[in-house]
Amino acid sequence: MSAKNFLLALWQGASDAGLQPSRLPQRLRMPLSWLQSLLLLSARLLLAKAFFLSGLTKLRDWDTTLALFQDEYQVPLLPPELAAYAGTAGELVLPVLLALGLGGRFAAAGLSVVNLMAVLSLAEIAPAALIQHQFWGALALLILVWGPGRLSVDALWPAALTRSA
Repeated sequence: MSAKNFLLALWQGASDAGLQPSRLPQRLRMPLSWLQSLLLLSARLLLAKAFFLSGLTKLRDWDTTLALFQDEYQVPLLPPELAAYAGTAGELVLPVLLALGLGGRFAAAGLSVVNLMAVLSLAEIAPAALIQHQFWGALALLILVWGPGRLSVDALWPAALTRSA
């Protein structure tokens, strides 16, 4: 492949918004695919850590958690105690699934709901906290769109099933 054709193929691959990765030069497809998987793994672990630590904080002082859901957080459609249990369970179970990449899109969708409820349930939210929630929402959206990546149970499971069959 000439340098001109390589640069043209690289430009076409870079300008198609990722919709046609087959337009990338062959020698770039595999490294970029693995880089994408590493970035998705990083996004999954970062998002999982933030929510799991929040869930642990709620568990450590359950009386305060219940009081916050009763007095501060105004979760729509749920009684405060049920919202406290549901939110805490979501913050403990979904991050584990997300970190493993097991039901990765499901876990990202669930954490998106938890994240959205956290923002909507506060009457006032500090600008820095809002930016952090927006960042978490963007990470969850990234995982929803592209899936958990190659470095996940979701990607490895079908391969293991076909080997054993």
